[in-house]
Amino acid sequence: MHATGHLHMGAVDEPITEPMKITFAEGRVDGEFRQVFGEMTAAPIPLGRTPLTLTPRYGGYSDFLSDDTRRGEFDIKFAIGSAHGLSALPSSGCSVGSDEDAVHLVLKDTEPTRVVSKDPLVVAFGAQDTEFAAPGSSGCGPLSRALDRTLGLPSVAGVNAFDMNVTVAIQPYV
Repeated sequence: MHATGHLHMGAVDEPITEPMKITFAEGRVDGEFRQVFGEMTAAPIPLGRTPLTLTPRYGGYSDFLSDDTRRGEFDIKFAIGSAHGLSALPSSGCSVGSDEDAVHLVLKDTEPTRVVSKDPLVVAFGAQDTEFAAPGSSGCGPLSRALDRTLGLPSVAGVNAFDMNVTVAIQPYV
């Protein structure tokens, strides 16, 4: 799955122009629906005129089984970094959200699924969540308060939006 789009979270309002890439498998095993999450990669998202970046990371939970009310659910956190090597940031672990307190997205359709290719099967659709809450920073040490103030975090449910244009390549397993 590849997704680009737009992130509005707290004071962050940025396009996602480089695709987030997610690998997963799903299907029925002994009649029961199962999913296995593989990997997620994403490029840093520059934050306006600041030296900061946010890099989307897997937050520990995914459920891409769609139904009438949702496209799927996904937990995500955002690694806080610097486009200019700002040395005051911790080298790892500084993020918006954590594995214990990730941004929980419940994606809803914004554009119907369309077939891009039949061989191999590739589909595309639009999805968004406009109801999620965003936690404050985590693992950032003494910079947490300043980062939260700059990023407008924590941010309550209903004022954030994650819009995605999604393309999924489907490969059957035998």
